Amino acid sequence: MRLFVQRFWQPTSACMTCMPGSWGNVLSLVHWTIALQTGLLTGVLAVLLTFTPAAKLYSHRYGNALIVGCLTALGDAFAHASHYRLPVVEHVATGVVSGLLALAASYLFEDRARRIRAAWVRVFG
Repeated sequence: MRLFVQRFWQPTSACMTCMPGSWGNVLSLVHWTIALQTGLLTGVLAVLLTFTPAAKLYSHRYGNALIVGCLTALGDAFAHASHYRLPVVEHVATGVVSGLLALAASYLFEDRARRIRAAWVRVFG
């Protein structure tokens, strides 16, 4: 369940970021539906991948980001057609952003979010 939730928020956020007009239409039900479909497909694929030898990649920061990025691109391609002129640009961009979000999360949330807690103490004492 934890893996599904982790793999759900990253592609959903990436899809909302990469869709044309996404931040201008952040309250659009259509955009959220597409983003949630991408996140759901990616989450399901990520859980299914844990039953294969590729699951070893999840234990490494960069391997995890690579897997999440590739699965997000695949999930985004199945969730909807590209909104850009070139058919795969949006899906690849969504995968790259999702992989970068996974990489950033691995740094920020490791060791029970040690870096976030340290920054909080520095700012608020």
